[in-house]
Amino acid sequence: MGISRDSMHKRRATGGKKKAWRKKRKYELGRQPANTKLSSNKTVRRIRVRGGNVKWRALRLDTGNYSWGSEAATRKTRILDVVYNASNNELVRTQTLVKSAIVQVDAAPFKQWYLQHYGVEVGRKKKSAAASAKKEGEDGEAATEEVKKSNHVLRKLEKRKQNRVLDPHIEEQFGGGRLLACISSRPGQCGRADGYILEGKELEFYMKKLQKKKGKGAA
Repeated sequence: MGISRDSMHKRRATGGKKKAWRKKRKYELGRQPANTKLSSNKTVRRIRVRGGNVKWRALRLDTGNYSWGSEAATRKTRILDVVYNASNNELVRTQTLVKSAIVQVDAAPFKQWYLQHYGVEVGRKKKSAAASAKKEGEDGEAATEEVKKSNHVLRKLEKRKQNRVLDPHIEEQFGGGRLLACISSRPGQCGRADGYILEGKELEFYMKKLQKKKGKGAA
């Protein structure tokens, strides 16, 4: 029989049955939802749709391309957890990837890019002055052995550092190795879970929501 979206094969609002005077049509069919799950066993299905077009139905995913808007940098990274969904808490419990879901992604690729672009390592824990001085001395020696930058590159990094602005909330997240992000693609339609890193007012909004949720859980 198959899932059908037409009203002819449904009951009336009163609950009475309707006489179907026409067979079901291909253009009225409905397909079951993808409910893309967070899993390392990546599974994407090819679906032939109306007009001979193709859709990609992601059933299981754990990676995506995430864009850091203020820095105009995009990196492929792992999705670690689904933490919030405005429409349904059940989608958080079942770790379902849908558009506009708030997820935690691995910060390592962005950390690496930041170091390469600005020559600054973000998210390092602050230690006591003496310990940090000693560590810096050791690290400095190791770094000079590892990478020797030309004067041209050093000048370029210095120039970039002059205009460098990093959101304190994002810096804090770098310390934990996880960044809050929002999925902006539709995994059940295009087979990808791409999105953007949350920043500014939007990040503050979702941090408050998560804090409130955590408070309720503790209570």
